[in-house]
Amino acid sequence: MLYAGTFSKVLYPGLRLAYLVVPEHEIDKFRNSMAQLGSSPVLFQATVADFMEQGHFARHIKKMRSLYATRRDYLVQALAHVFGDMLMVPERAGGIHVVAHLKPKYNDKAFAAAANAKGLAIMALSEWCIRRRSPVGLLMGFANIATPEQALKQVRRLREAFDH
Repeated sequence: MLYAGTFSKVLYPGLRLAYLVVPEHEIDKFRNSMAQLGSSPVLFQATVADFMEQGHFARHIKKMRSLYATRRDYLVQALAHVFGDMLMVPERAGGIHVVAHLKPKYNDKAFAAAANAKGLAIMALSEWCIRRRSPVGLLMGFANIATPEQALKQVRRLREAFDH
């Protein structure tokens, strides 16, 4: 199993520094592959390593997890209030997106297109699937939702897109 990530979302987008956690027996193979591809500037890597070693990264992640859990709750509560049982949001920990499943009778691509036309950045869940009968739903970010009122306002705009 491989675990890949980037510091772009958790630290700074311009950093352009990613990581890959591989099984110990695969390290040499991946190290050789990375040598062929090149890497980020050593100064950036050293700075992030120091940031992590001094405990700043762990504190930052703890703070952001708490903040994003609150913001996710704002969005989920607003979705439940406005859409009722039309959307089902599974419990998930972490991340900066909410997946909301629609009943199969709805067209998530049309719904996402209507939402995007209203200036909302919504993606159809079926766009991310390769199976013929993919789940129907929406992928929504919540990182920029700062208050319950803001979440409710955005979800009402989403409902307007759905109703038209």
